[in-house]
Amino acid sequence: MARPEQDIAPRRCKSAGFALWGVLAFWAPAALAGDPHLPVVPRTEDEAARIAMVTAPARDFSAPERFEALPAGSATVRRRTNADAFSQPSGNISFERELDFKVGNGLFKKLWVSSPSSTLASDGLGPLYNARSCQRCHIKDGRGHPPEGPQDSAVSMFLRVSIPADPGTAMTGIEDYLGTLPDPTYGTQLQDFSVAGHPAEYRLQITYEEIEVALSDGETATLRKPSYTAADLGYGPLHPDAMLSPRVAPQMIGLGLLEAIPAEDILAGADPDDRDGNGVSGRANTVWSVEFGHPMLGRFGHKAGAPTIRHQSAAAFAGDIGISNPLFPVGWGDCTEAQADCRAAPDGGDAAHDGLEIDAQGLDLVTFYSRNLAVPARPDIDDPQVLHGKQVFYETGCISCHTPKFVTHRLTDQPEQSFQLIWPYTDLLLHDMGEGLADHRPEARASGMEWRTAPLWGIGSTQTVSGHSYFLHDGRARSLLEAILWHGGEAQPMRDAVVAMPKADRAALIRFLESL
Repeated sequence: MARPEQDIAPRRCKSAGFALWGVLAFWAPAALAGDPHLPVVPRTEDEAARIAMVTAPARDFSAPERFEALPAGSATVRRRTNADAFSQPSGNISFERELDFKVGNGLFKKLWVSSPSSTLASDGLGPLYNARSCQRCHIKDGRGHPPEGPQDSAVSMFLRVSIPADPGTAMTGIEDYLGTLPDPTYGTQLQDFSVAGHPAEYRLQITYEEIEVALSDGETATLRKPSYTAADLGYGPLHPDAMLSPRVAPQMIGLGLLEAIPAEDILAGADPDDRDGNGVSGRANTVWSVEFGHPMLGRFGHKAGAPTIRHQSAAAFAGDIGISNPLFPVGWGDCTEAQADCRAAPDGGDAAHDGLEIDAQGLDLVTFYSRNLAVPARPDIDDPQVLHGKQVFYETGCISCHTPKFVTHRLTDQPEQSFQLIWPYTDLLLHDMGEGLADHRPEARASGMEWRTAPLWGIGSTQTVSGHSYFLHDGRARSLLEAILWHGGEAQPMRDAVVAMPKADRAALIRFLESL
């Protein structure tokens, strides 16, 4: 498989919130342009010029662009038509490194058990948790879904929770930083499972209101507006000011390539003051890196709340499963001081693993696995309807947020992600998506109205991999069209254009998205 560069060459912890604010207050936004998590070989001026040319938006829609079938560059893999479509290693991975991928996969799938247990390598679950393994949320490495009904669990979905910080202690040095604190009883997220002898924190309850939307040419669509309740609270009431935010597990493919996009290139797309006057004003999230001890550009999560895959993985081990690790080392996971029995319960910390339930080697293997889950090749890129839908996508203004192309850093020891032309269709920035999608819960610089632009690669395989077609941060959209119709705020003009466009254009747009 040809490397796209061949085309280019010729042409937070709970107690950390207060402690970190003083440091963050003196951090200049320009510092976010660095990438301390990557072994970078700086670009030459000639390379930068060629990259700018290759990543320029398409103008001709009569035929596919070169390498458009390879959304992950030479890391792209052959497209499978079964549930394993998102579970393949990078297409350019070596035989030796594929072994690390497979071992990481084993840890990703491992079912953790409560302590004490005879299975010393797998104990430490909880005491409160949302799932017993990473795979239980990211089923087949795809996206999660809301419960289908009263008999279905919410294993791949949960509610984040926080309360506003005291305005007197809020940071002023980072523009628009919004301080929050954990709920004093329930922490940073609500766990709906627990080990024996401990009550679970809650049961997720969702009700929907049906909303009909009239489209052009006599078509209609129906949206479902969700309402969320934390029912059967196990430890008393939530704080009166508690802010809840529903989250489904996102798909896992292409994360290493998103991590390898130069921060400078992401920041170049930010336009917080809308100086170009197009109504779109993407902003970068700034988050604290537990791994590196200073603020970094947020890239991962629905609000770009995590700076690296390793940080995101470690936070998920601690919050979702209750597994201590090098970045979040407490054995009780998300248990608070108000949950004394939970904190006093046995944990699985092992002297052989530095007193942790998963040590640095295990965390690094899971990180490597997550970094190398491959993006499948695109089908039907030369189909006339797909090409027409691509033109509609561009001319409607969707690329204002869903940036089609980037070229990753040249890296010294990550050959799979090094210098690849990729097509993720995201700018990794925050955008105001309107009241309809608002959760009214801030996260770092992200307001309660803002969400990170979701990558679109692989979106057409959601039904194949996950067995459903639910989209957006809470899975409310049952189709790609519904997802579009929920767009508001900065995307309201694009949404309205889709409603009003001829039926054939709308069908072509959906067909294009299904080809990604």
